[in-house]
Amino acid sequence: MTGDEILAEFRDAGALLEGHFILSSGLRSPVFLQKMRIFEDPVRTERVCGALGAAIRESFGEVDLVVSPAIGGIIPGYETARALGCKAVFVEREDGEFQLRRGFEIPKGARVVMVEDIVTTGLSSRECLAAIRKHPATLLGAACIVDRSNGTADVGVPLVSLLKMDVPAYPADQLPPELAAIPAVKPGSRVPA
Repeated sequence: MTGDEILAEFRDAGALLEGHFILSSGLRSPVFLQKMRIFEDPVRTERVCGALGAAIRESFGEVDLVVSPAIGGIIPGYETARALGCKAVFVEREDGEFQLRRGFEIPKGARVVMVEDIVTTGLSSRECLAAIRKHPATLLGAACIVDRSNGTADVGVPLVSLLKMDVPAYPADQLPPELAAIPAVKPGSRVPA
């Protein structure tokens, strides 16, 4: 799928929102991608994550395991792993740090890709990758459906994305007047940093 086709999936699902949004990073933005509107539709999810799986295979080759950060990365991680024909696990925060729980393991030598839903600053991706690096696997890289940083977020490994967007994000004390004039809403699930 092309970037335009991915953007059309978000539009068609009612997942491309405009207004004044507080992102999980704490930054403010006039655009929010409500990815759960994509993931509520299994057919759309399969289509989008199948495309992500194809992009991963093209960039990294064969993959043994997909690891994703909870909670937003669980669905795309699972569905992308299904497209790749491999297993999927996720890391969760315990004592403020991502780690494997629930008996999940990363086998020695496994070829691993971290799959995220949307990357803005890359913080949760870097935290997830740090958890993966604690295991004796081969970390191939990372992948996401949308890179809101337009390729500027450094996650520390090669990052594959289906759509790169140049979406402005501002600290709360540096808002442009047109954004400051709109009441802010927090549509995501994570408490801002």
